[in-house]
This record gives sequence, C-alpha cells and structure tokens, in this order.
Amino acid sequence: MKLWHCHNARSYRPLWALEEMKMSYDLEVMPFPPRFLHKEYLKVNVLGTIPYFVDGEHHMTESSGICLYLVEKYQRYDFGLKSDHPEYGAYLNWLFHSDATLTFPQTIFLRYTRLEPDEAKKGAGLDYRKWYLARLRMLDNHLKDHEFLVDGRFTVADIAIAYALFLGESLAIHEDYQPQTRAYLERMKARDGFARAQAAQIVENSD
Repeated sequence: MKLWHCHNARSYRPLWALEEMKMSYDLEVMPFPPRFLHKEYLKVNVLGTIPYFVDGEHHMTESSGICLYLVEKYQRYDFGLKSDHPEYGAYLNWLFHSDATLTFPQTIFLRYTRLEPDEAKKGAGLDYRKWYLARLRMLDNHLKDHEFLVDGRFTVADIAIAYALFLGESLAIHEDYQPQTRAYLERMKARDGFARAQAAQIVENSD
C-alpha cells in the first residue's frame, strides 16, 4: 500500500487509520498544495488532490472512503462495524458527514483566508466559518452523552470526524467549539495512533 500525503491535510485520515491498525505502507509526503508545488504528482493523480492511495489494483482519492476500505478489505472490524450491527447506519453517516458536511465549509474558509487571501472574498470565507460551526450541532448534541460516536468504542468514524475538528483547530476555529466537542477532540489526539501518524509524517518530511 502507498499513501500520498500532505502534512495534516485530509490525507491524515487514512494515515491515522493505517497507524491505528498497525499496517505496513509506504508514505510520500508532499508540500501543499501539491498540484502547484509538486507538479510531478499530477502524473500520479490527474486531479492533483490528496489523498491518493494505491493498494494493488485499487486507486482511491477520498479520505473517509479509504478508511472504510481498510476496515472492509482487511476485515478490521476492531475499527469498524459490520453491516448487521444496529448502529451501522449511524456509523456510515458519521463517516460521510465528516467530509461532506464538516470539512467542505472549512476548505472554503481556508482558501479565502489563507491560500488565496482576497479582501473581496474574505467575507465569504468568514460566512463558511460560521456555516461550519452551525453544522457541528448534530455532533455537539451527540457528544453530550457519548464518549465515542458509535458502539461505545473507537472506530474509523471517530478518525473521520476528529480530523474535521483537528482541521478546525489548525484554522483557529476550535475556540468556538462547545466544551464536550473540544474534550472529544483532545481524547482523540491523545491516542497512540494519532501520535504515531504525527511522527510518521514528520520523519518522512525530514528525509
């Protein structure tokens, strides 16, 4: 398996999953955004987006999808739920809620406030910041009485959702997180798998 990655970008989801599962993989860390700063990458992924993941004949570009793939392909249900589990629907919903609902508005905020700062578009970026915080309502309510998202244990759904919160932290949006949501993020960041993923990307960058 090989993962193309940028430091703490969305590709961190599968990197974290690989480290939690203690699977063997190759990692290539690139500057962000690679389509401008590492143009050779376009020969690998014509979209120029990250992550890009290869496992045999399988080529994938969606961070939450890769996490689900690892669970299903390698039967790692210690990090996921089987389809007959009563919380299976909620598990899938959290997995895809993470990117479609949470990470998307953050990327607009990131683009117009950090990557392509433009006074004319700054207001749009700030609107997406508010949109992201409003979209945390379901998670905020759930975390009032849940330590993990499903089944009372850590799954790749937690990786997917916690990464969105972690991205918000890097954008200084976390200051407006509710207390239970900030506490959840800190619990997820305290995991050994998270620490190993942090170390893996730093070691790779130093080579």
